[in-house]
Amino acid sequence: MAKEFGGRQLQLRQLVAQEAARMMAEDGISDYAYAKKKAGKQLGVEDASCLPSNAQIEEEIRIFHELYNSDSQPQALKQLRQDALVVMELFQRFNPHLTGGVLDGTAGLNSETHIHLFADSAKEVEIFLLNQQIPYDSNEKSYRVREKSDKKNSDRMKVPMFTLEAPNGLVKLSVFEVDGIRYSTKNPVNGTNAERVDIAGLKALLAI
Repeated sequence: MAKEFGGRQLQLRQLVAQEAARMMAEDGISDYAYAKKKAGKQLGVEDASCLPSNAQIEEEIRIFHELYNSDSQPQALKQLRQDALVVMELFQRFNPHLTGGVLDGTAGLNSETHIHLFADSAKEVEIFLLNQQIPYDSNEKSYRVREKSDKKNSDRMKVPMFTLEAPNGLVKLSVFEVDGIRYSTKNPVNGTNAERVDIAGLKALLAI
């Protein structure tokens, strides 16, 4: 009986992971927890032990793209990276760094683009947006962060976030303090330091 239940758990986890991956790949959802909860609800899975890990969902996203978007996803990803470069060059004074799915390659059509800015204050970025007459919505985003010199401890940090509507999906600008570059945000998939690249790094990636 226990073996049968364990097999059922594995099956449900895979089903939820596949549905969450589909949502993230097709609907532009970037929040793993939200996609997982929504997929579980749609499939009638409420037991937390039957929900997949973020790593399982990320793997299913890659599989989904290979199966269904092998022709379109690479071009959509390249377009999002090109769009990100335009935004980063516009916000160059705030030391922009690209992170998330557009960087790691899991993003597809209509995916969100996540860029970190480093400024004396969020007000400085907001004034820049107003002066450039760029429409935006403002909110906050919570990150798990760790100082680069600290290998063990991490804390949660809320930072201001501005959302812009771009031609191919939303662009999320998270604003850290200038010395926030010393901190590494955590990858929601595996808890390691999230990768991020500056303008030069993104140009190198696009040149590959």
